[in-house]
Amino acid sequence: MNKKRRHQIEEQIRKIKQELQGLGEMRPGSLTRQYRVPKDKIGPYYQISYTHKMKSRTEYIRPQFVKQVRSQIAKYKRFKKLVEKWIQLGIEHSKLTMKLAKLKDKK
Repeated sequence: MNKKRRHQIEEQIRKIKQELQGLGEMRPGSLTRQYRVPKDKIGPYYQISYTHKMKSRTEYIRPQFVKQVRSQIAKYKRFKKLVEKWIQLGIEHSKLTMKLAKLKDKK
């Protein structure tokens, strides 16, 4: 059972690595639409806010790049989820490997 589960984990990790390779351009942050006169919703503009190397940053985004930046942010979020899953699987794989080695030593 443990060997089968370990093989399943290895296959899942392989799929995660493959998906990570195909992600492409990404960036962290959240994109919001702001207004120069918020009360009357006049003068809309887009702004991205993110933290990188312990520094918070805010940048203006031109309207023609909004779709591209949204796509990059979505890819970054997917990247983070995949890495988190990879770490979780790696921990489980390590524990199973040690458990199997311990059982093998007892024989």
